[in-house]
Amino acid sequence: MIMINYVEKLQKEIRLRIQQIEAEDKNILKKSLDASHVLGNAFDQLKEFIIAYQFQDEDEEILFFKEVKPKIFCHLIYYRKVYNTEMHRPVASVEAQKEYLKRKLDVIQDFNDKILDFYRYYRSGATYLDAAYFVRGQPDTEQYLETFYYERDPQFSTNADFKVAKIIANDMLQAYLLSELELLDSYMLKPNSTSFPKVKLTWTGSKTDLIELIYALDTEGCFNNGKIPLIQIAAYFESVFNIELGNNIARNFYDMRIRNHPTPFLDRLREEIRKRMENFKPGGKDKNKGKDKDGK
Repeated sequence: MIMINYVEKLQKEIRLRIQQIEAEDKNILKKSLDASHVLGNAFDQLKEFIIAYQFQDEDEEILFFKEVKPKIFCHLIYYRKVYNTEMHRPVASVEAQKEYLKRKLDVIQDFNDKILDFYRYYRSGATYLDAAYFVRGQPDTEQYLETFYYERDPQFSTNADFKVAKIIANDMLQAYLLSELELLDSYMLKPNSTSFPKVKLTWTGSKTDLIELIYALDTEGCFNNGKIPLIQIAAYFESVFNIELGNNIARNFYDMRIRNHPTPFLDRLREEIRKRMENFKPGGKDKNKGKDKDGK
């Protein structure tokens, strides 16, 4: 009862924070990263509690590692997978994005195939091997290695609790990937009613400047109330401004973050528009329009 009370309180706190994050006006990368931090911290608290806790009996230990822990851990896995999926999602054609998402679905199927015997056992609701799967200290005949450090601590892991969490997380991730594929399909089915000016604009600033601007606009949720993926925004800018941004603007964004001055283009825009406003005279010539970076 002590364990259940502690976990229920922790789960309530997690749900509240995740709901707050999901309601925020941020892109999916920021949301999934924030959620991962919340869940990671909560999981550290849970680990500390369990290591110090003495289970009442084997049944309570099985309950924790078969149901309680995986139902928290699965969300941490899910948000990390969403973050990594979107971080490496190609900024390319819709077809390229679809192929990328389909490969992610194949990875889920490969995992299920790799643990097929346990997958069938768990999905069937069977219990006759629970002591082997969900009690600590049992030899693992179906070892499956992952990069979560929690699974390397014998005081906080069993042979199969991670597998259960991964199965549940994959169900959630599969739903996410399928919904993204549906969005791309609907995007392709829309009639091309966009009418561009006869004189096509070409971006003559640097590619990095444009990526900086795109990230700023996406962060602010300026397009479709923030409901459009970053990659679609980037693809639209490529089409409108006749420029190729490459297949991984996320890498450019990472490089921008570690610069001494992360947002030089946005800072320059702010300074130039301020000067333009100060120098503007109704009915007169706009002195700042068209000046280069040196004010010439």
